Amino acid sequence: MSGGYGDGVGKGGGGGGSIRDAGGAFGKMEAAREDEYFYKKQKQQLEELKVHLQQEIQHHEKHVEEHKAAMERHQRRVKEIEESQKK
Repeated sequence: MSGGYGDGVGKGGGGGGSIRDAGGAFGKMEAAREDEYFYKKQKQQLEELKVHLQQEIQHHEKHVEEHKAAMERHQRRVKEIEESQKK
């Protein structure tokens, strides 16, 4: 089958470097290594993104709790003001 990764220049799979240009077993092996490298790199980046997003969620949850507490304080203060006006 021609045209696959590492098949060599002019066969649809070259242009990636001198080893890949030569084609044959070494070209295919190099293409497989490149694919593996980028697969692992993408997996690592996705894991880092996942961790970052989890940290962002925790950060925003903390702010939600702080805002809820502030709202409760303000509501209590409004009630105190309303009660003092009734007297």
